[in-house]
Amino acid sequence: MRRIRLLIDQLLILALCSAPALWKLVSLPTAVKIGAVVLLAVFFLVYLIVAGGRQDKNSKLSRIAKGSFLIDGAVLSLFLHTVIVVLLIIFSSLDPWRQVANAVAGYAMIAFSAFAGIVRLLISSRQVKIVKYIALFFTWYIPVINLIVLRLISRDAKKEFRFEQAKQELDDMRKENEVCKTKYPILMVHGIFFRDWQKFNYWGRVPKELVRNGAEVYYGNQQSANLIAISAGELRDRIEQVIKETGAPKLNIIAHSKGGLDSRYAISKLGMDKYVASLVTINTPHYGCNFVDSILAKVPDSLLQFVAKRYNKLFTVLGDTAPNFELGLRELTHSNCAKLDSELPDKQGVYYLSVMSVMKNVFSAGFPLNLGYMLNRKDGTGNDGLVVKESALRGSNTYMITKSGNRGLSHGDMIDLFRENIDGFDVREFYVGIVKNLKERGL
Repeated sequence: MRRIRLLIDQLLILALCSAPALWKLVSLPTAVKIGAVVLLAVFFLVYLIVAGGRQDKNSKLSRIAKGSFLIDGAVLSLFLHTVIVVLLIIFSSLDPWRQVANAVAGYAMIAFSAFAGIVRLLISSRQVKIVKYIALFFTWYIPVINLIVLRLISRDAKKEFRFEQAKQELDDMRKENEVCKTKYPILMVHGIFFRDWQKFNYWGRVPKELVRNGAEVYYGNQQSANLIAISAGELRDRIEQVIKETGAPKLNIIAHSKGGLDSRYAISKLGMDKYVASLVTINTPHYGCNFVDSILAKVPDSLLQFVAKRYNKLFTVLGDTAPNFELGLRELTHSNCAKLDSELPDKQGVYYLSVMSVMKNVFSAGFPLNLGYMLNRKDGTGNDGLVVKESALRGSNTYMITKSGNRGLSHGDMIDLFRENIDGFDVREFYVGIVKNLKERGL
């Protein structure tokens, strides 16, 4: 149905695009011609607004669907209008100026239609990569190449629409079940070099998905970089605050990267085991981060201190009270973490789960994770760009993610860092599954 409507719409738009030529070629009264042009112009304006009709109750998804519809239409019209222009040049007796006017008028309307689609996607789509918009900016005037780029943009937008629509339907079906409504609230603890900003959530689309399915979510709010002992102290204060605010006897912690070490320290050394029902660590370097060892071995101390000084200054402005880039980084070496692990035994009564993912090639992530992947490969083990799997899979209760085809999953993918829909792995559903498991365990 969509293709039929697209074809019908483009035939009418092509009639408007070819109006300068048809005006001369078609023998009709002038009033009829004027009326036809006006009707076609009105149709074109309506087409730009409705663009295939309402596709979804979600306004963002509707804009994505309409944007891809306009782009598909522009691609089809661009091809057909070019064919018409060539045929008119070869077989018609129209004067050159009318031929030029016919071609320019048509291409201008088609370009405007494509632009309207691009604007909709720029506003609404998260899965069309910026590099494709940049490619279109530099190739829009190159025949064939511009068609290919437009098709790629439309393809990604339609893929996003189908993915998100299916996700929305799934959420609607299970909304009343509250599959993530756990006995205890959820505390999500971030890793190093980030903070819990709400405008750019460290956990991407995950918290919203958990809340939508019944979870009560809070954040660790520790500083972005510091010694584990200091971060754990801040986490202890946050745990006590959440317990006081909610009145819950305990809470569940989901921690990523260094956040897992901060959480373990708070539980094992600062007495928070009495308030923690479970700890799920995601890609946490329990036995150290080999990437950090490699960096510290190669980077001069002067450069490290230069970066640290500017990082600390920046993050003080961004909300940290006393960030310490260098100490936070140095503590993540293999030797330091291996020693610390022996000092942080699991506490009885706390449910532990360690989760890990791995990249499968250097193209699975951008810099610096692709560099980390290459450096970690020398150890002959899988890694996520920062942490090797043997370091993250700790204890008797572990989960190794083996999905996502040839791409694999990076350290950043596990927190939805780039809000990317990855083939074979829905990060939001992964966390729903984690929390659903906690609920089923009575936690």
